[in-house]
Amino acid sequence: MAVEPLQVPDDAAFFSFKTQCESEQGWLSKYSKDGIGIWVQPPPSQSSKALAVHKVKGQITIKDVAADTVYDVLHDVNYRKKWDVNMIETHDIARLSANADIGYYSWKCPKPLKNRDVVTLRSWLVLDNYQLILSFSVKHPEYPPRKDLVRAVSLLAGYLITATGPNSCTVTYLAQVDPKGSLPKWVVNKCSQFLAPKILKKLHKACVSYPAWKQKNKPHFKPWLHPEQNTLPCISLSQLSIQHAASLENIDESSLAEVTDEHGEHSDEDNWDKK
Repeated sequence: MAVEPLQVPDDAAFFSFKTQCESEQGWLSKYSKDGIGIWVQPPPSQSSKALAVHKVKGQITIKDVAADTVYDVLHDVNYRKKWDVNMIETHDIARLSANADIGYYSWKCPKPLKNRDVVTLRSWLVLDNYQLILSFSVKHPEYPPRKDLVRAVSLLAGYLITATGPNSCTVTYLAQVDPKGSLPKWVVNKCSQFLAPKILKKLHKACVSYPAWKQKNKPHFKPWLHPEQNTLPCISLSQLSIQHAASLENIDESSLAEVTDEHGEHSDEDNWDKK
């Protein structure tokens, strides 16, 4: 978790994140169907306005994909360009250490909202029966906010992948993200109850197809497992700082009415693997 001063997550941060993923206390169920659960945790009543952002947690039970495959899919930037239909652009910027880097990601939001982007510090940890990926927003001097996108702020985001067998696992996603802008209530509801389950389903589908894709696309290139393969330029923490939401322009979208996006609200982009 991002704290002052800026630092790469240590063992205590990873353990805290794992505890949040596994905890049931304080979470309100918003969706439960077909092995997928979505929960929301409102901020404490005494939270400052800067921290008054809900946490969202999603979990999917996967019975036909190994935990190692899910972990690879979440790391593989080139494959994400294949399956993440909401993505506009993503790329790794620089490395901090053998298990930490800086990355850029931009994504499409449901119309008529403005599209978002984020610059994050990401770190990962692999243990015997589970894997963790954590990230939070940072400022990078060469990646200032763009005029055509709203710079979102990730206070905390990550995945806990727990192996339940040689070819099965559970994947828990937890995030506390300030999308900026004065978003109306329907956006929050849509994200937590509609978009989140769809994203987890797409992730599962991507994981099923990944081994065959990877076999044709640099099958032995996995710098997240083999640091010696990483050719990203190095960067030091002194060149970065934590991205605070208060320092960014607040785009007012509170008057927007709900509309169906160009694919239709019930579109699941099931043909992504046929493109």
